Amino acid sequence: MRVIVRTVSELCVTVGTLLVLFVVYVLFWTGVRADRAMDQQIDRLQDRWAEQSLATGGDGKGDGDAPLLARNVAPYDDGEPFAVMYIPRFGFTWNKPVLQGTATGTLKKGLGHYARTAQLGDKGNFAVAGHRRTYGDPFKDFPELRPGDAVVLTDGTTWFTYRIDRKPYRTLPGDIGVIDPVPRGSGYRGPGRYLTLTTCEPEWGHSHRLIAWAHLDATQPVEAGKPGALRR
Repeated sequence: MRVIVRTVSELCVTVGTLLVLFVVYVLFWTGVRADRAMDQQIDRLQDRWAEQSLATGGDGKGDGDAPLLARNVAPYDDGEPFAVMYIPRFGFTWNKPVLQGTATGTLKKGLGHYARTAQLGDKGNFAVAGHRRTYGDPFKDFPELRPGDAVVLTDGTTWFTYRIDRKPYRTLPGDIGVIDPVPRGSGYRGPGRYLTLTTCEPEWGHSHRLIAWAHLDATQPVEAGKPGALRR
């Protein structure tokens, strides 16, 4: 009997230790790795933008009047970063890279742009997904978004300021109409330049989705400095 009790006790301790290690991995280590990966993606973007600026003399043009950098002409490369997003509501140190695609590996390195939705700043619906929890918790505070909040993005040449139009909307994962060109359920009545953000709901689950919609409010060249929404 003592041997049985001792064996069961040891098993319980082992299982408990494994559970604690798993929780530490999920809550801490994946976050550390994701934050490092996101920083690397932003560094890659900034290096690329700096090289492009040098190549064009800082004005987006080459040796003639023909633009060397034409924004949104070519599709984004799958799995590659192309923009940085800022949401002041989440804190003025919050900034995340936006990569092309929503594959599992891509979302471990930042936010993901849904394929076949509009490109940044274009007519249609620029739709982006991000983890609510784990892998850096990028959209942990998603429910705090409110109408009028700014979502600011840059592609290295232009600042794009979108404005949230309603509190986050809860729906099912199969409701793909929320990323339509005129997103279903958004209240928008016609074509425009929209932004859709999506994440999991509840906080530690994935049975539903939270959706936030915004419209393009303003643009300005990077050379003009940061937009007002990013100035403290």
